[in-house]
Amino acid sequence: MSECVFQRYRHHVLAVVRELLPDVPEETLARVELTPTRDPAHGDMATNAALLLAKAARRKPADIAADLVAALQKVDGIAAVAAAGPGFVNITLHPQVLRAMLPVVLKAGEAYGQSQVGRGVRVNVEYVSANPTGPMHVGHCRGAVVGDALANLMAKAGFDVTKEFYINDAGNQVRALAWAAYWRYLQVLGTRMTQDDFSALAPGGLQYQGEYLIPVGEALAAEFGNKLAEVDVDGTPLPAPDATWLETVRGFAVAHMINAIKEDLAALGVHQNVFSSEADVLARGVTDAAIDRLAAADLLYQGVLEPPKGKLPEDWEEREQLLFRSTSFGDDVDRPLRKSDGTNTYFANDIGYHMDKVARGAQVMIDVWGADHGGYVKRMKAAVKALTADTVPLEIVLCQIVHILRDGQPVKMSKRAGTFVTLRDLIDEVGRDAVRFTMLTRKSDAQMEFDLDLVVAQQRDNPVFYVQYAHARCRSVLRSAAEEGVYGAVDDAALADATLDSLSSDAEMALVRRLAEWPRMVEAAALAREPHRIAFYLAELAGDFHALWNRGRDDASLRFLQSGAVEATRARLALVAATAAVIRSGLAVMGVDPVEEMR
Repeated sequence: MSECVFQRYRHHVLAVVRELLPDVPEETLARVELTPTRDPAHGDMATNAALLLAKAARRKPADIAADLVAALQKVDGIAAVAAAGPGFVNITLHPQVLRAMLPVVLKAGEAYGQSQVGRGVRVNVEYVSANPTGPMHVGHCRGAVVGDALANLMAKAGFDVTKEFYINDAGNQVRALAWAAYWRYLQVLGTRMTQDDFSALAPGGLQYQGEYLIPVGEALAAEFGNKLAEVDVDGTPLPAPDATWLETVRGFAVAHMINAIKEDLAALGVHQNVFSSEADVLARGVTDAAIDRLAAADLLYQGVLEPPKGKLPEDWEEREQLLFRSTSFGDDVDRPLRKSDGTNTYFANDIGYHMDKVARGAQVMIDVWGADHGGYVKRMKAAVKALTADTVPLEIVLCQIVHILRDGQPVKMSKRAGTFVTLRDLIDEVGRDAVRFTMLTRKSDAQMEFDLDLVVAQQRDNPVFYVQYAHARCRSVLRSAAEEGVYGAVDDAALADATLDSLSSDAEMALVRRLAEWPRMVEAAALAREPHRIAFYLAELAGDFHALWNRGRDDASLRFLQSGAVEATRARLALVAATAAVIRSGLAVMGVDPVEEMR
């Protein structure tokens, strides 16, 4: 039996359509859907087949719907079929078809919902990719959670997923980091030089002044002593010429910051497969090769860009530059790859990096970016389209800013970081699981207020608590059944053989129906690249379970444990165990651990 009841009956719908409309092309049939109805009173599922195929078949949707109704009534497992609206067809399944999904869930456990819709397509999901110049902050947190959950979701849907972090370790920002780390090093050595005097020496001034760089200075002093400094006649350490220390300190500081970033990500439950270095991509000549490929395709030229309206971007110069014909691939203007001094723009280096991902076998690339990079989307997609002849799609998921609130007011900055609330601050405050779940309770491109008070509150409008409480209640019921010892074995394997006919109330069947939707939800969310759908689904599943629990308080026939009714109790225990398994399956996608009991 297929794990996905929607896929199973979609095949029946397609078989009927092919018989009724043999001339409709397969690419049109591929768009036929079978989805849950919005109102259970209208049935268990609905298809858009009649509406979708009307144009290709040159028939009215209502006429096609009538033929579908007549044919689908003969399909095993379908209890009722009815046309609705402008051409939809609603399908009601026999209750035993839905109840039969419970053993499927119990035998699969947390693996329930796994799909092959991804067919092993190699997908590179790149996320976080923060500049290694400071601690992870809450802005990085949302992208980290969204990217990680999306990668988990796509793996569950059958894609071959690589989780990747891109280290921006070339350019002016890491140069500024090196100067800032060197200042902390001189401080550890005991320099009497003032910060202002040192800042006057540093190109662009001393840009990173947070306390987080003090350990880097201490580590430099422990590793190199005073070898990276000059010593005044009175023994006071002074800055040496930057040519003697800059590359050493830059590499040391970047490595230290990447280790700190990895520790922060690990605290969030994020473990990426690949950490790619911008400096390495440049050193291997990948960026130059990408530029040469674009030149060979006559997609580069020397030109002067028109000044943009409003604020001038970093890569604009009122001089002749090497430009990429990105407007030929959907961008608004052509984009510079090299400045007038011959150095690469950030865009050029990013082109090289994406070419490297393609060379490593990526068949689909998904980048998770902050919303402040929204203006960068068209040019990056244009470059990838040009380099791959549109054979390797690049998809961008944008994450809006997160506002951290306590008592309705913004949380103050972190002293350690100097300018922002760190990711570790947030995890220490509310815990990893609460952070991850909450970050997925809104679509990534919607702004979010992360209310610290709500996230830890044990109340219904806190989805983290609501879902975890449902799982804890399930486990409590199963423990109680085991302790009573009169219902037989209550592990999942044993309950998979329970007789389920007594499950018939509206509340019970609503829960069964929701469990049957999980495999379809995995596929739909993965194909839409929307991991927040999993959080929404779990909240709805928890709502169905809590509603049944509450109904049992007033109606003894709906209680999970029924004295003297072993078979009826085992049926309900099977429902409870299946609910717990699906909650665990969904939480695993989100990277959240289920709780056994609430404290």
